[in-house]
Amino acid sequence: MTVSLDQLRRCQVAVDLGAARTRVFVKGMGLVVDEPSVVAVNSRTDALIAVGTFAEQMTGRTPGYIRVARPVSGGTVVDIDLARRMLAHLLGDKLRRRLRRTPMLRAAACTPHESDPLAQRATVETLIGLGARRVELVDTLIAAAVGCGLPVEQPTATMIMVCGAATTQIAVLSLGSIVTAERIPVGGEAIDRAVVQHLRQHHELLLPSQSVRPLQVALSGNGLSLDGPEFTEIHGRDVATGLARSVRVDTAAVREAIHTPLTAVLDGIGRVLRDCPPDLVADLSDRGIMMVGGSALLPGLEQMLRKATGMPVHIAERPDVCSVLGLGAMLEGKIAPMTLAPLNS
Repeated sequence: MTVSLDQLRRCQVAVDLGAARTRVFVKGMGLVVDEPSVVAVNSRTDALIAVGTFAEQMTGRTPGYIRVARPVSGGTVVDIDLARRMLAHLLGDKLRRRLRRTPMLRAAACTPHESDPLAQRATVETLIGLGARRVELVDTLIAAAVGCGLPVEQPTATMIMVCGAATTQIAVLSLGSIVTAERIPVGGEAIDRAVVQHLRQHHELLLPSQSVRPLQVALSGNGLSLDGPEFTEIHGRDVATGLARSVRVDTAAVREAIHTPLTAVLDGIGRVLRDCPPDLVADLSDRGIMMVGGSALLPGLEQMLRKATGMPVHIAERPDVCSVLGLGAMLEGKIAPMTLAPLNS
């Protein structure tokens, strides 16, 4: 399926269902929802107890009859009913009534690169359950590139790296289309797990909650930067005794711990560049890589990629919301006419 800008301009709502956060853009109103993709459900009555930030805070702190779930995994809806109920709650009664009054409500949604037809169908069904009569799907790579201001419609190469919670997507774009791309099942959560495992094995320490980004909690500021502090203090729970304990961690050892998941990302960048025409690679030597997505803000990741690739690496001004803002720009007709990259369906 090829989506044109004319089709997108007829849409009133843009949705980015991410594994970490859900964002909704409404034409004429801007970004109206930016909440964690988490719900808390009473397993006895199937009633929603909390959604978004409050539900995320409940992770690991609930009695047995309350289940904290994530209906979206890796940008793919894994529980359609729960995702629909989550979106309905996040939108609120007032906004939902306004959208339902819109005749022939159309919605646009981001989908991961090379997502399978079943995953795309799950996204469509979720939005149709909220009252959408038609749903247009746009590749996350295209939407993110538009959202961070890259000249995707021009005949020059632009390289974007979408760092998500569960996956990392890398692509070279030209003339509004994806020239070559890779989707790697490694994201911020894999890096977090590597740090958690390192602390458990070498320091016998458990962090307070798996739901909090362990890397950002444990190494605040520039803890992972090459020029950051040599040691940092971390508070957690002793594995053996269960008592609270603090340890001083060598940041160089933590950098080594996250090297394995980052190697897969670096291999993906190499494959994208090898499959790219030489003329476009020459453009990239000056433009470099644009990083977007919530995991792009991981401390020191930018410096590591710059050192490994030898290319300039930039982080978008608002990397976490680039995808939904890009979709919003398409809905409002703020970019030059072009045909967007095709999606499988």
